[in-house]
Amino acid sequence: MSQPKTQPTATLERPQIGITIGDLNGVGPEVIMKTFMDKRMYDRCTPVIYGSARVISYHRKVLGFDSFEYHAVGDAGRAKAGNFNLINCWTEETQLNLGESSKSLGRFALRALESATYDLKEGKIDALVTAPVNKNNINNQETPFFGHTEYLTEKFEAGQSVMLLCSEHMRMGLVTNHLPVAKVAAAITPELIVEKLKVLEKGLKEDFGIEKPKIAVFGLNPHAGDGGLIGEEEHKVIMPAIQYAKEKMDSMVFGPFAADGFFGRAMYKDFDAILAMYHDQGLVPFKALSFGDGVNVTLGLPVIRTSPDHGTAFDIAGKGIASPESFRQAIYQAIDLWRERKNYMEMSANPLEKGRIHQHDDRG
Repeated sequence: MSQPKTQPTATLERPQIGITIGDLNGVGPEVIMKTFMDKRMYDRCTPVIYGSARVISYHRKVLGFDSFEYHAVGDAGRAKAGNFNLINCWTEETQLNLGESSKSLGRFALRALESATYDLKEGKIDALVTAPVNKNNINNQETPFFGHTEYLTEKFEAGQSVMLLCSEHMRMGLVTNHLPVAKVAAAITPELIVEKLKVLEKGLKEDFGIEKPKIAVFGLNPHAGDGGLIGEEEHKVIMPAIQYAKEKMDSMVFGPFAADGFFGRAMYKDFDAILAMYHDQGLVPFKALSFGDGVNVTLGLPVIRTSPDHGTAFDIAGKGIASPESFRQAIYQAIDLWRERKNYMEMSANPLEKGRIHQHDDRG
């Protein structure tokens, strides 16, 4: 059921991919440059990075990437194919100390995201790939920031979205994202789970081309509640949502499964996607199996957004050892989703073509 790690086939039609620079002291600039030092990437997309020429030049000098070239443009509409296009989102001087967390630099990472989001709304870029940021450096009283997923969901008035982690092994979605564990149980309701299942199923159909996806749902408590002995959320909250999805949505939804046994028996291979109740329940097994080549996809938006599955990695920033694999896969995924969504819209306009979508993503 997993998504194979493949490079998109080069075509004459190349999407314009917006890229945010991420935390200025993190590994974002490094993995971005390493990705596009491979000239073959320009056959697949036209990159537009939102950030600062001074910041890129500083990282380039520290890392010794003298051969890396970029093309400064004032507007995404002027981006040139075959070039690494860069939009300067600020003119202020920035004091960089690679590897250090800096609250003062957070506003610049946010400014890049704001500029890219505006262009995404205006249709100047076809998809957005975000480099990692430090949430605490951006978050303040004036600008509450809990993550890219929440930010973009609000900006595009999506109502509901799903954080979906994708790799060659599995697709892992979450009911709750960046929420303290102490608040998870109270936040989970049958209505919320149903909303998440709707977004997840729709995304699997439109963005991944799976007409009848098979979805596993995790329980909340150890052993999925053990028949009520260790908690009643499975019986009172999760099962009603699963039953609703089966009966009212005609969905192939199963569970609730105990997460430990589910992975112990490698059941993730039998499903197109998994819906976990909270962040670490889903991301711990996902990263154990996929860290370094996983991709974060935001489902439920009218636009396409992906990101690598790692953070700012301050401990290795500026050392030249950060792997670009996850970021490269995020670019590939954005291109694939852009094409898949276009195909879905075309087939929806022509019902005779809908048979081309596969019923079940049987890649296990």
